[in-house]
Amino acid sequence: MTSKQPLLDSIAEVARAIFGAKAASIMLHDADASELVFAAIAGEGSQTLVGRSIPEQLGVAGWVLSSGQPIVIEDVTKDPRFAADFAETTGYVPKGMMAAPLLGEERTLGVLSVLDRPKRAGFSLMEMDLLGLVANQAAIALETGGDESAAGPLAGLEARLEGLDGERRRQAETLLEALAELL
Repeated sequence: MTSKQPLLDSIAEVARAIFGAKAASIMLHDADASELVFAAIAGEGSQTLVGRSIPEQLGVAGWVLSSGQPIVIEDVTKDPRFAADFAETTGYVPKGMMAAPLLGEERTLGVLSVLDRPKRAGFSLMEMDLLGLVANQAAIALETGGDESAAGPLAGLEARLEGLDGERRRQAETLLEALAELL
């Protein structure tokens, strides 16, 4: 585990919580190996995917990495970029997803993906902007070596959320949902 790991885990969990998604992941680009490596996962797949890698050009994540552009796909079965074969090997095949690049100063560092938001049927442009903000937090964390003070206000939310129980946790989750709606 690197010094960045707890912060990346927190950012993945915040992304999952903000969007009410079944899963969120951060994949880092290993340019030497030409791969994207699962570095942090919240929700579905968190027990089995960390450390696994895919070729850098594979799937939606590969497209986001190479293009440097975010994407929203309402039905992945209708998108030729979706790597269904790989998804099936993970034991979890999403129905919809949104992904954003982790843009560093000089290169794209990786990809943040959010899978299957059950609360609303579609993804909005405001949600895409919010995903971009979360991806930016992850990129800052990577470039600052995991320094939470440099990573901004989203970095500590997951740890605080995990420490809440019952009604306080429900209220915090409602606040995050309201934030997602507002942004």
